[in-house]
Amino acid sequence: MSSNIRVNRLCTHCSQEFVARTTVTRHCSHKCSRAAYKAKLSGKKVEKSNAETSALRLAHVDLAKGKEFLTVKDVCALLNCSLRTIYRLIANGTIPAVNLSERKLTIRRSDLDSMFDQETDPQSTQQQRRVEVSQFQLDDCYALTEVQKIYGISDKALYDLIKRNSIPKFKQGWYSYVPKTLIDRLLR
Repeated sequence: MSSNIRVNRLCTHCSQEFVARTTVTRHCSHKCSRAAYKAKLSGKKVEKSNAETSALRLAHVDLAKGKEFLTVKDVCALLNCSLRTIYRLIANGTIPAVNLSERKLTIRRSDLDSMFDQETDPQSTQQQRRVEVSQFQLDDCYALTEVQKIYGISDKALYDLIKRNSIPKFKQGWYSYVPKTLIDRLLR
């Protein structure tokens, strides 16, 4: 049965304008109809896969919540961050961990919870840092370039040393300075 209706429509797949013979036509051609159908099926598969992945992730988090001693992967799931971040926090000493064997790091759940119970005020830590830096006069400090020349140390090695040992570094003008006493103690 044919129709004499002529309706201008936009194809929902390719967004081209076409003349439809019915009011329910959504696609300009059979090709667009098939492509839209495949895209719809593909979208359903992706949604299903994402739902399965999030369910597995939540199951891992639920499992980790019940443990007293956590692995690095458990902590990743709880804190929603990467493995590398957790290993860096352990190396910094932010997260206390025990190395039970060569490949087994264990973190106590109570230590992890106590980290979040502490109230840290960013202004008070900045004030403490200012007090640390203000203890040193400019005469008692090396510029970073001076340290490199005196001890023959590379840029990266110096920055790693400063970071690893929490040496206060302050900037004045173009140059960054570090206390002579601390640098001399470490490098001599």
